[in-house]
Amino acid sequence: MQKDLEIKFLSDFEQNQNIAHKICRVYTTNQSAHNDLFQEITIQLWKNYPKFRGDSKFSTWMYRVALNTAISLYRKSTRTVKTQDISDFAYKIKATDYDDTEEIQLKALYKAIHKLNDIDKALIFLYLEDKPYKEISETLGISSVNARVKMNRAKEKLKNILNP
Repeated sequence: MQKDLEIKFLSDFEQNQNIAHKICRVYTTNQSAHNDLFQEITIQLWKNYPKFRGDSKFSTWMYRVALNTAISLYRKSTRTVKTQDISDFAYKIKATDYDDTEEIQLKALYKAIHKLNDIDKALIFLYLEDKPYKEISETLGISSVNARVKMNRAKEKLKNILNP
């Protein structure tokens, strides 16, 4: 029975592991932290997999577990001493024919998202994943109407951060 559960989990996880990577990208600022969070999300998913009843899609359940794990670790990390990543200061050579406009915009977006509170980050993340409000509300455990209201407020916050 345990082997069947393991095989089913690995299959479901492999098909949806990009969800975990995307959440890690939203909640971390460097590769080391990304890897640590990905590992913790994977552990939490495996520990909770026997409780997955199939009431929702696996991906919806995975979003919920992964976001809760990321938010919990993020809250713990805000209680620790902040350090600066050395790569922020590393010299980088720019190619003259490389158009980095999209990359700059994406970095600005992620930087702005990092300034949002935990729930707003989760809302924006799920919105960027093109999830319908019904699935967003199920994932976050709020009503669909509340998800729409919070989403509009989160978008407004992002606009104000990106265009002060």
